[in-house]
Parts: sequence; structure tokens; C-alpha cells
Amino acid sequence: MLLLLARKSLRQRRLTTGLTSLSIALSVCLLLGVDLIQLGARESFTGAISGTDLVVGPRSSPTQLVLHSLFGIGSGSGGVSVASWERLAAHPAVDWTAPMAFGDSYRGYRVVGVTESYFAHYRFYGGRKLSFASGRRPIEARDVTLGAAVAAELGHSLGDDLVLAHGVQEHALLEHSEHPFHVVGILAPTNTPVDRSVYITLDGVEAMHDDERGDTPGESNSHRGEEVRGGLEQLSVILVGLRSRPDVLHLKREIDEEEAEPLTAVLPAVALNELWTTLGYAEKALRAISVAVVGVGLISMLIALYSTLQERRHEIAVLRSVGLGRREVLLLLVIEAGLLAAAGAALGVAFVYAALLLIQPLLEATIGFYLPIRPPTALHLGWLTGLIGAGMLIGLIPAWRAYRNSLSDGLTPRL
Repeated sequence: MLLLLARKSLRQRRLTTGLTSLSIALSVCLLLGVDLIQLGARESFTGAISGTDLVVGPRSSPTQLVLHSLFGIGSGSGGVSVASWERLAAHPAVDWTAPMAFGDSYRGYRVVGVTESYFAHYRFYGGRKLSFASGRRPIEARDVTLGAAVAAELGHSLGDDLVLAHGVQEHALLEHSEHPFHVVGILAPTNTPVDRSVYITLDGVEAMHDDERGDTPGESNSHRGEEVRGGLEQLSVILVGLRSRPDVLHLKREIDEEEAEPLTAVLPAVALNELWTTLGYAEKALRAISVAVVGVGLISMLIALYSTLQERRHEIAVLRSVGLGRREVLLLLVIEAGLLAAAGAALGVAFVYAALLLIQPLLEATIGFYLPIRPPTALHLGWLTGLIGAGMLIGLIPAWRAYRNSLSDGLTPRL
């Protein structure tokens, strides 16, 4: 009966109820939104690569190296010589290597020079392999394979001809028009930066720049079954897989101490953990702000309940005159406060997921970042439960005031 009375009472004050629920909903939206985006970002970054033991590149910050090589964020600080790659590939602890070369683009999308090893060994989201929606990987110097997002957004299909450009700007100043490429494959969607990349062979990288300079391409060399032109001077990074995981720290130290060329070997998971540690202070600050906003929402609910208490004195007195005791009046107002908090929490959750559904394609289209949307965690459900409990506790303040009012207080007309 009290629950029914509380619902009808809130329905009679639709405007106040709606505004109060909205203020709580916005605070819940901020609190959950910050945490869900944080969790989604971690999952997206961590899932973008798996099965790679080391990322080897020029001497630089480990975090910068991983972000630039795997996610296309930031800029590189040099290159790795082909000789260093050959030494690394011949190391007895190394099972496979996948060299990558950056520096060119196609209409704002990054061009990546790779070998067959990249398509054979690159893994994402717990060991999933790259697959093709149509066509095949690039083999010849004029072959190009497109990521799923590149093909979809630019409307390309098998057989199209492309002209790549030097640099990574969307509006290129120098195009490699002397060396057009032919689309031979389109990758299946991965929800990783792979979708927004354009893949050519290392032969294609060298031939493209040789044609631009008017040079004669060098003869092809073969190393462990992978074709690389002799004229290619530098790679950007090398992905490395080991025969035995326990060897990873030993090989990392060996590469870091290499005297022939200053290199950095990075464990991808460790570098990403360092990134989250660095961003942890900002995350804590945002969470503190979100909690403060939730507190403001609860205070606004208290003000709304307390301000309407004077208007409801007659209503409460009538309820008491028909048999409702003081404890029932107190419980009624506490239930109303709980319903307000619950309605605000539910509306806030709806706002959060509506916002995530809206920004997910925008983030993917603008910066190539895929934000996975996951259901609320046990921690989030605990927060929502705590919010409703806090709302009921706050409701005790106006409820105690109503509890202390006498029966005649609301029935006596005031002049």
C-alpha cells in the first residue's frame, strides 16, 4: 500500500519528480560513462594485439613505440636497419618476425609495408587471425590490401587502382603517381587499427620510392622465405614471436644492450600497463568529479523533497487521519526518495548507453578508435544500489520532519 501511495504521490508532482530524476540521471550518466569508457578503452587497446612477445623499434619510449607502431598514434623516432632485422630473425630464440614500414598514407589512412609473416602471425582479441572478406594479401610490388574500414568508407572494391602519398596527412602534398597500386584484397573487420590501414609489400614500399626518385630498384633478397628488396634501407618496427615465452626477458635485455644499433624491445602488455598507470591519476580525478556530481544530484533531490513538504502537510495529515501512523508516514517518504533515486539511476543508465551508441561510430570514423560497449559490471551495479540506498537515507531528513508534525498541524487552516 505504501509503495502504491508513493508512486501516486510522485505522479501527482510530475514536474518536480521529472526534474529531480533528470538531475540524478545526469550525474549517474557521468559516473558510469567515465568508467565504461575507461574500461572500453583498455579492452580495445589490449585486444588489438595478442601473441606478439616483443615489439622492436628504434630507441624511444616504450609507450610511444607501441602506440605509434600498433595504433598509429604519435610519430616515430627513427627506424630499424634491415641488417638488425636479419640478425634478429636468425636468433635461435626467435620463432617468427614481422617487419613493418610506415611513412606513407592514402587519403588520411596509414600505409603499412609488411611481409607474408604479418598476415600469418598477427593476432588480436585472444588469438584471432586476420581473414579476408575478399581477395588475398599483397604479393607483388603493386598489390595493395585494404582494411575493412578503408574499403567501406572510401567505397573501394577489388580491382580498383590507388595512388598512395608520402607522409600521413589527409591532403597529401606529394603523391607517388609513378607507382599506382592495384587492390587485390579487403580484410574482414577486426575492430582494431587494422581496419583503418592500407597494406602493401616491403617490395612495394621500396619500388614506390625508387620510382619517385627515378632509381632502378635493387634485386630482391630472400630471407627465411620472405621477399625484401635489396635497396630497402630501414624498417619502422619489427613484431617478434619467440619459441619459448620464458626467453622473452633475456632477449629483451639482449636487444636493449645491442651495440651495433640502438634499439628498444618492448613487451606490448607491459607498455600498455605503463600507459594506464600514467593515466591513472586523470582517471581518479574524473571519478572524484563524477562522485561529487552524484552528491550534488542527491542534494538536489533532498531540496526538492524538503521544499514540497510544506505543500504536502495537509496531504500527510489526511493520511494520518485515516489511520496512517507516524512510522508509516516516515516510511512513505523514504520510499518516495528511493523511487526517485531508482528512477534517476535507470534513466542515467539509459543515457549512458544511448551516448555510447552515438559516439562509438563517431570515434571509429574520426580517429579509428573502436569503443566496445559492455553491460554494467558488478561494481557498477553496486554503485547504483549504493545510490538508491543513499537516496533513501537522504529521504529520512524530510521524513523525520513529517514524522514530528502533529495530526492537527496539517488540518488547521493557516491565515
